[in-house]
Amino acid sequence: MTKFKEYKMFIDGQWVDSESKKTFETLNPENNEPWAIVPEASTKDVDNAVRAAQKAFEGEWPKLFPKVRAKYLRAIAIQLRENAELLGKIETIDTGKLFKETKAQANYIAEYYDYYAGLADKVEGTVLPIDKPDMQVITTRIPIGVIAAIIPWNSQMLLTAVKIAPALAMGNTVVVKSSELAPATLFEFAKLIEKTGIPKGVVNVISGFGDPCGKELTRHPFVEKIAFTGGPETAKHIIKNSAENLSQVSLELGGKSPVAVFEDADQENALNGITAGIFGASGQSCIAGSRLYIQKKIYDNFLNKLIERAKKIKLGSPIDPNTQMGPISNFKQLEIIEKTIKLTIEQGGKLRCGGKRHALSNKGYYFPATIIECKNHNLPTAENELFGPILSVMVWFI
Repeated sequence: MTKFKEYKMFIDGQWVDSESKKTFETLNPENNEPWAIVPEASTKDVDNAVRAAQKAFEGEWPKLFPKVRAKYLRAIAIQLRENAELLGKIETIDTGKLFKETKAQANYIAEYYDYYAGLADKVEGTVLPIDKPDMQVITTRIPIGVIAAIIPWNSQMLLTAVKIAPALAMGNTVVVKSSELAPATLFEFAKLIEKTGIPKGVVNVISGFGDPCGKELTRHPFVEKIAFTGGPETAKHIIKNSAENLSQVSLELGGKSPVAVFEDADQENALNGITAGIFGASGQSCIAGSRLYIQKKIYDNFLNKLIERAKKIKLGSPIDPNTQMGPISNFKQLEIIEKTIKLTIEQGGKLRCGGKRHALSNKGYYFPATIIECKNHNLPTAENELFGPILSVMVWFI
C-alpha cells in the first residue's frame, strides 16, 4: 500500500485541515503517481486565513521596530540555507524540476530575505516643497495591510520570496496560496517559517483550486493587495474579483521571450545561451527564450548546430545528477503542447527534432527538446506560451 505524505494548512500559527475535510492528491510527474495529500481550502478556510492575517496586522507586527522584523527575515534565510536540500528534493518530486536546480535555488533565495532584512529600516519619508512658508508637508510610508500572494508551481521559492520578503520587511502580513499542481514545497517552507517564532498570523499558507479558494482570496474585503504570477486568463478573473475589495494588484503573466542571433555573433556562446534558455527546466519558465530569430546568412548552419545539441539532451529522473531535462509538470500541459505542435505543423511549421512524447512517458510526462521552423511568428507555437521545451525558429533578412 502506497504511503502518502500528508500536509495541513498553516493558518494563524496552527496546522489545520480543511473545514470541509476535503483533500486532493498531488502527482509526481516523474512517474504519474500520487505521493502527497493536501487540504482543499473552502471559502471558510480562506476567510480564516485572511482574518488571521488581518488580526496580526492590527496587532504587534507592523508596530515592531524594523530591525526586529529584519531579525525574523534573517532567521528565514538561515532556515532556507540549512534546509535547502530538503526543500529542493520536495520541489523536485512535486514538480519534476531538476534537483540540482531546486536545491541551488532554495539556497540562493536566502539572499532575498537577507536583502530585505537590510532594507527594512532604510525606508524614509520625504519633506515636500510647497509655496506656503507657514506649512510643512511630509510624506511617510506605512504598511498596506494583508497581502494575498498567489504562487504558480514553477520556481515556487523564488516567486514566494519576491512577494513576501518585501511585504514582511515593511510590516505587512501575508496569505500565500500555493499552486494546486504542486503545493508541497510551500508547506515545507511554512514549517521553516514556524521555526523562526514569527508572530501568529503574519504568514499563512493555504492550498486549493481557483474556485473557491483563489476566488474568495482575491475578493476578500480585508485583502489590500494581490500579488499574482501565472497566466493571463486567471489574471482576468483576479482583476474582476479585485473590483469587490478595490485591492491593489500586481500581475506577472509570463511571456514569449524572443532571442535574435546576428551573423557576427559568437556562435558558441549563442548556442549555449539558447539551449539553456529554452531547454533548461524543460522550458517551464516565464522567461524561457522560446522564439528564435536567426539572421539569414548564418541561418542554416546555425540551426543545424542547434538541432544537433537538442538531440543530445539527456532526459531522465530529475533526481539523477546526470539528467539534463526532467518531465513536464502535469498531463494537461503535455496535452496542450502536443495539440499546439500539431496545429503549427498543419499551418506550415516544419518539425526539425522532437515533437512527440519520449519513451519515458509510459510512466511520467516526458517530452524531448523540440525545434520547429516557422514561416512567421503567427503560428501557434511561436505565438503562445507553452511552458515546455519547444523552440520556434524564424529567419530574418536584414
